[in-house]
Amino acid sequence: MVFSKLALASLLALATAAPKDTPTKRQISLPPLIPSIPGVTEPLSSNAPPLPILQLPTPPLPEVPYTPSNIKPKKIGYFWTGSGDNQHADFLASFSLDDDTFGTLLRLVSVPTSGNSPHHLGVSSDGKTLWAGGLLSLLKTQDTGFYFDVSNPYEPKFLKSDRALLASISDDVVAKPDGGFFFTYMGSAVGTSPGRLIETDADYNIIHQWPEDVPGVLSVLDSQFSPHGLAVDYDNGYIYTSDFVIPITVLKPSAGIVGGHSVRLWDLNTRTILNSVQIPNGGGIQDVKLIPGNKEGAAVATAVGLGQIWIIYPKRTDPVSGKPGVAELLFDLGEKARNTVAIFSAITSDGKYMYVTATTANHVYQLDISDLDNVKRLDSDSEVQPIVGPHYLKITPDQKNVVITDYFVQTGDIGILNTPSDYVAQYIDILDDGRLSFNRSINFPQVFSNRGGARPHSTVVFDLTDPANPKYDTGAYPGAP
Repeated sequence: MVFSKLALASLLALATAAPKDTPTKRQISLPPLIPSIPGVTEPLSSNAPPLPILQLPTPPLPEVPYTPSNIKPKKIGYFWTGSGDNQHADFLASFSLDDDTFGTLLRLVSVPTSGNSPHHLGVSSDGKTLWAGGLLSLLKTQDTGFYFDVSNPYEPKFLKSDRALLASISDDVVAKPDGGFFFTYMGSAVGTSPGRLIETDADYNIIHQWPEDVPGVLSVLDSQFSPHGLAVDYDNGYIYTSDFVIPITVLKPSAGIVGGHSVRLWDLNTRTILNSVQIPNGGGIQDVKLIPGNKEGAAVATAVGLGQIWIIYPKRTDPVSGKPGVAELLFDLGEKARNTVAIFSAITSDGKYMYVTATTANHVYQLDISDLDNVKRLDSDSEVQPIVGPHYLKITPDQKNVVITDYFVQTGDIGILNTPSDYVAQYIDILDDGRLSFNRSINFPQVFSNRGGARPHSTVVFDLTDPANPKYDTGAYPGAP
């Protein structure tokens, strides 16, 4: 990658403009570029041909009615969802996950835009705010991050939206204990490399777009930096981000998707990159998760091209570079998992069981990782699972179920990444031996047929069994709020 001295100086000046001890809001928010005009923008939205890469920034079609429910379930699943026709507004849907009212739609809260390709969803440390990211919001030049008020979990409300100045293509999210979020943006402001690690304050204003130090900026400019996976170890003082793919390479014209091969190990206190830990020929490192209770503060990362799970030891020193962070192969999922486009994971809070989705293999791998020197696979390749296109997964707060959404990415005619899906949310029992029992699901195309179906990508689960002590997963282990 070659930059002129003037261009490089400008980039460094922009990246280091604000002192680290003086938080500066670096977010912008713009309304749709084309205003809503009844009878005019509806046919425009329906009939306009796709533009090369960018899409026509039309407002969403008028809202369609739905019937809410006033039941008060103990368990609620919030699903960040795209309208099936890509023309109605994208939305947050909440459903009952209780046994007796399972699948009852509680509320639907729309955002002001459509075509965002809703991606990951996370909850704040106090359980009052959800952050939701739009993977392809950039293509309609609209806001990328969306915030919802869930202080009353039965009455979610849309708060605001924003975008970062230096980055786009939002991905994973982890809550900060003192309020606010970290989240990854996989691409630059135009969808190329480098992306950024984004940080908000407790009022959900973007205050930093890391890295901001000169060595860090030079590092991400000199190599592929496409952070997707995110883990924050508040006990040991580390942040992990994983380099997945350069976003623009999934859009036409493309010579093929360009995957990353590294996990970046950051110092939490200074927000600087300590090391780029390499996974040889990884083919896209999509996900990184901390292992709860691990004495070395280790994390696991998914190498999509290899179909493998690797473990990162942050306190071990690389004998070649002398830097902290060593990667070792933990488990090979086998031929069925090779080059499966997406591999995502979740680990039980006791650090014993790990569940891994392989999207285009239509399979959920089930591993016993209680002994890292002897990982045991609990499922088999011969097992035919009632699932199509599994991707995002969360373990419920009571550790009794796994929620999986059967949808990854469909870029349509403008891209080369279109994964088969059945667009359902699976609610799967975890048996005593760690194996999974598939028995319930929510059919989103059926529930939302009046907007061309629906594409649920991610979920957050609230357990309100004890109303005074609600439980939810903030994405941070160990030391999680």
